Amino acid sequence: MFSTRRLVSAGWLAAGWLLLACIPSPADQVAPTNTLAWLDKPLSLEDCLNLSLVQNSTIQISQQELEAVYGVVVQTRAIVIPKVRARSSYQKMDEQAIERIPVPFPITIPDQNWSANVQIVQSIFEGGRMRSALRSARLMKDQALFNHQAVVADTLLEVRVAYDQVLLAEQQILVQEASVKLLTQELEDTTRRYEAGTVPRFNVLRAEVERANARPRLIKAKNACRIAKNNLAHLLGYRLPKETWEDLPMQLSGKLEAVPYDVALPVALAQALERRPELGALRKAESLRQEAIAAARGGAKPSIQVFTGYGSRNSSYSRDMSMDISGWFAGGQLSWDIFDGLLTQGKVDEAKARYRQAQIAVDDTTRRIELEVRTAYSYYSEAKEVLESQKKVVEQAEEALRLATARSEAGTGTQLDVLGAQTSLTEARTTQIVALHDYSVARARLERAIGQNLIPSTSVK
Repeated sequence: MFSTRRLVSAGWLAAGWLLLACIPSPADQVAPTNTLAWLDKPLSLEDCLNLSLVQNSTIQISQQELEAVYGVVVQTRAIVIPKVRARSSYQKMDEQAIERIPVPFPITIPDQNWSANVQIVQSIFEGGRMRSALRSARLMKDQALFNHQAVVADTLLEVRVAYDQVLLAEQQILVQEASVKLLTQELEDTTRRYEAGTVPRFNVLRAEVERANARPRLIKAKNACRIAKNNLAHLLGYRLPKETWEDLPMQLSGKLEAVPYDVALPVALAQALERRPELGALRKAESLRQEAIAAARGGAKPSIQVFTGYGSRNSSYSRDMSMDISGWFAGGQLSWDIFDGLLTQGKVDEAKARYRQAQIAVDDTTRRIELEVRTAYSYYSEAKEVLESQKKVVEQAEEALRLATARSEAGTGTQLDVLGAQTSLTEARTTQIVALHDYSVARARLERAIGQNLIPSTSVK
């Protein structure tokens, strides 16, 4: 029976092959242009993730590395595949260099020689290296696919975080604009009261200072949004034209929201050890090191090949170059390094050390992944608790501002109460959107740590 680990690994491999089949090859891909046609419609998170799968440079480089490894796989399997070899030669000698045979009758020895033959060579025994090569080829292919999956997962996580960062920056702009608007209204009300003689000039100056202090925060929020959009465009594989140096007209259709996600830590740890492609790649590397031991030991055993072919050459006793002697041939050959100066033993010792090194790497990575899951789970729990604590804060801050404004208009409150309430409302709104952003990012990082698919399920047709 197959173990759960093998079933999950097979699922990962199948998903990886499906992903590669869906990704166009570099020859089929259209290079990104310097136009902004891709900004014609709002981009959803799903759109951005799918675009990054096709256009992100890191994924493209990883895909080329995957294809390069497949070339190495073909080389590794070559030991078990028959070789077809063609050979030919031509030689012309000086008449003085031709040795004469002392016989009573003349023998014509040609001063030119040629030969040509084609033969098929097949290895039938290589000391266990043939079967090891086949197993190694499969392991190398699986390992390369796991490595590619890890690169894809990391890149998708970066895109999700960058997408949420743009949403956060846009919300911060709205919060700071609302703050400036409230402080502007307060300044206008205070100015009217000053002109009516009900408040001193000091209140007007204080309102002007508060509004002036709010403008830098708005400017910083706009700059943060501009940088976040540029970063997201880079991850999507787009090259921005040089004339686009102001705010990038990128529109996102998503929004910061707290999507429920519940998973127990023991379950998360178990899933991570089954799903993480990094661990799968190291397990394949461990098996490859084990195969390397078998291949190294094969150096102490004989190598046997059989061959057959057909050849032609010119006659050795006629100067007529068109007179040829042709025919087939077949045979076998054996080679055996009975003593190779301890070369094989050195290779075996090296392979064993590499194998133990791979075992240590698997164990270390297992513990590192468990630590990563625990850390991500802790940050997710923190973000969830903070978000829960901020559910009614904005409503309470809005009510506090309304009451402070009403008291100020009735003459029972002070301007300081109003300004303090406005500041508290801005902080509450900022804390809420930051909490939503942190929750979304913490969830994405937890899903990546567990090894879950970071593309929304709605993308599956």
